[in-house]
Amino acid sequence: MHKLGLIGKDISYSFSKAFFNAKFEDEHLPFVYENFDIESISKFPDVIKNNPHLLGLNVTIPYKEQIIPYLDSISKKASKIGAVNTIKISSSGKLKGYNTDYYGFKKSIEPFLKPHHNKALILGTGGASKAIAYTLKKLKIPFDFVSRSTNTKAKYSYSDLTIEIIKQYPIIINCTPIGTHPNVNECPDIPYDGVTKEHLLYDLIYNPIQTKFLICGEIKGATISNGYRMLELQAEKSWEIWGKG
Repeated sequence: MHKLGLIGKDISYSFSKAFFNAKFEDEHLPFVYENFDIESISKFPDVIKNNPHLLGLNVTIPYKEQIIPYLDSISKKASKIGAVNTIKISSSGKLKGYNTDYYGFKKSIEPFLKPHHNKALILGTGGASKAIAYTLKKLKIPFDFVSRSTNTKAKYSYSDLTIEIIKQYPIIINCTPIGTHPNVNECPDIPYDGVTKEHLLYDLIYNPIQTKFLICGEIKGATISNGYRMLELQAEKSWEIWGKG
């Protein structure tokens, strides 16, 4: 039995395990997918050592950047993005990192984009936000970051945001874990009164299906999307990587 899995922290909620194991069962494939919930990235080598039949891994919060020093190589795209969410383990045990979040996000947001969606605000500056920023560059959509900390990459802190600033960004993308199950009554602290029916609010979170962030957008008439389709697409791309290359 071949083994695949997910590296992350507090990942019992994860989509990947159920998605892949259902796929393997439906298609009668000799694979199993496991969660490897580790407290620290320093435990990652133990996962590799203790699972000799492991062929590949997905990587999620908070290790998409921290995982890179543990890999033997990374793809050009993952290097440009600066984050890894997929690892292929070769027959010789070499670990190569890829980023399929870019593909999943691009394919899932494109159907929603209208000509007036010409500027984006990215909430969060972690590993997930890096693939989003890379995608927006490829789509030629200017963007700025919002961060809780004094981060040189972020143009704004949450306390800086005003209704007028929100009105200037017709795309708002939540790349933070705020609002993930079980903390479903939480949402990013932005002035939602600046959101209009011209806005597109996109949340990378998929559990719950509709976060408080998206509910607040829907109340204001905005177009909304969660991250479920992005996850499906990036998972399918991960499967291609494990099967090829």
